[in-house]
This record gives sequence, structure tokens and C-alpha cells, in this order.
Amino acid sequence: MSSSSSTPSQINQKIDSISDKLPHIPESKGELVEVVKEAEKKSLAGLRSLTAGGFGGVCAVIVGHPFDLVKVRLQTAEKGVYSSAIDVVRKSIARDGLRRGLYAGVSAPLVGVTPMFAVSFWGYDVGKNLVRRFSTVEDNQFSIAQISAAGFFSAIPMTAITAPFERVKVLLQIQGQKTLAPGEKPKYSGGVDVVRQLYKEGGIRSVFRGSTATLARDGPGSAAYFAAYEYIKRKLTPVDPETGKPSGQLSLPAITCAGAAAGVAMWIPVFPVDTVKSRLQTMEGKPTVSGIVSGLYKAGGVKAFFPGFGPAIARAIPANAATFLGVELAHQFMNKTFG
Repeated sequence: MSSSSSTPSQINQKIDSISDKLPHIPESKGELVEVVKEAEKKSLAGLRSLTAGGFGGVCAVIVGHPFDLVKVRLQTAEKGVYSSAIDVVRKSIARDGLRRGLYAGVSAPLVGVTPMFAVSFWGYDVGKNLVRRFSTVEDNQFSIAQISAAGFFSAIPMTAITAPFERVKVLLQIQGQKTLAPGEKPKYSGGVDVVRQLYKEGGIRSVFRGSTATLARDGPGSAAYFAAYEYIKRKLTPVDPETGKPSGQLSLPAITCAGAAAGVAMWIPVFPVDTVKSRLQTMEGKPTVSGIVSGLYKAGGVKAFFPGFGPAIARAIPANAATFLGVELAHQFMNKTFG
């Protein structure tokens, strides 16, 4: 017998190794029913994540859009147009009134934010399943690093929705700061018109301009977002002094606090990327990231990458508190209604 021949025990080990990697086939009707139930449970959980995320996103837009409008106008306006965030608000209301002045471009995020946040929270759940599959989750408790990885993954599918809707949103927002000549009409009549004109000018690439910059912002931003939320939640959740384990549900004020902290944690590391993204999505011609970065630095150094930082953080607190509050309330409602 040659030295390369395998013994029966080695052959059995190889067979067992291969069989472990093959999908399990139910061997009885009862087992098949359990497999189907488990699949239905996962599908229902995904659907609930989509629904809750969408509702949370609508809450975020209603609360946070005026702050976002101020941020974008400060990021994209020429030097000297506005003296401060308050100046943006004052001039916007004086020109277009309270509703139109502070909610210019709101149609795009309202239409887009439902699928955007829905996909984000769905992607977060998918990310957690991937983490569970490729790493060890002890006592069904994800570590903060694992939460960050799942959060980063959530930004990947979300970018396909976020990038074009943010392109539309920022173009409508900066259009509102231009003073029109007598008889002059705005370039865009609404969100659909923006998409139509962008497609006519440069095809689908024009509509999706800034997608890479959006992912560069939302990947690390989402990682910090979900990690901060989970960390604060754990710190605020009541703990049984005897067992050392969580002893009850988190209160709604605690949820809003954790959501607000998550919003701040998301913006701090990625704000310069957001400034570059806003410029990239609003400039005429074919701007490049390197050109925008060098231009900003020459114009004002590091400080030039942080215009509108105050309004962004001011928006992040109530908007993300509203987001997570909406998500948690939606989950509670669905659990009570559908079990």
C-alpha cells in the first residue's frame, strides 16, 4: 500500500468534514415544518426592520430638515453670503416664508428617507447575522466592535438610495438661496425635474454623482452611529443587582437620549467628508474629490471643512432621538399588534 493511501478513519473524517459544509436536508415532516417556521420568522423580522426603520426616518426628516438645510447652505455658499447659521435662517424665512424657507427640498428626503432608513435598519440586521455567522457571539450579546461592523455593512445597500436622493436634496436646497431676477424662474421645479435634467445632462452617472463620497461618509458614520446607540442603551438599561443582567426595558426618555448621542457620534468623525460630498454634488461641470479638497484647504485651511458643523450637531440631537424613538415605538406597536 502506498504512503499516500488513506485509512478508513481518515476517509470517514473527510466525509464528515464535507457533510458539515453541505446544507442540512430535513429528514422528517416535523423538522421540515420547523425549518419553514424559522425561515418565516427571519422574513418577518426583516419586514419589521424595514417598516420600523422607515417610520423612524420620517420622524427624522420632520424634526431635522431645517437644520440640514442650514448646514448645506453654509457648506455650499460663497464666502460672505451668510455670517452664521442664524443668518441663514433669518434670510431664508425673509425670502420664502417659514414653511418654504426652512423646508426647501424636503420632498426628496421625505420620499427617499422611508426606503433609506428602512434599508439602513434592515441592512443593520443583515450585518448582525453576518457577524454572527463569521465570528463568535457570546451569550447572544454582540460586542461593540461587532455592532460597529454590522453598522458599517448597513451603509452599503443604503448608499444606492442615499446618494441620488441627497443629490436632489442639496440641489433644491442651494437653489433656494439664489436671488432671482424679476421674471426669472428657478432652474428646477421639483425633485422629479431635478432627476430629469440631471439625466439629460449626464445620464445615470450624473444622478448618482457623489456615491463613493456618500459611502465614505456613511460607512464609518453608521459604524459609530449604531455602536454609540447600543453602548448608551446598555449603560442606561436597568440591571438586576443580584444577577448583573438587564432587568427591564429601556424607558422612552433613555431611548431618546441614546438616539441623540448616536447622532452626535455619527457626525463628528465624518463631517469633513460630508462637506466634500455636498460640494461634489452641487458644483457645475465635472469636479473631482482631490480638486475640491485642495480648493477648500487653500480657501480656509482645516476650518473650511467644517462649515455648518454647529447646525449639523444641533440637528443630529433631535433628529436621531426622533429616529430611534420612532423605530422603537414602531417595533412595540408591531409586537403588540402581530405578536
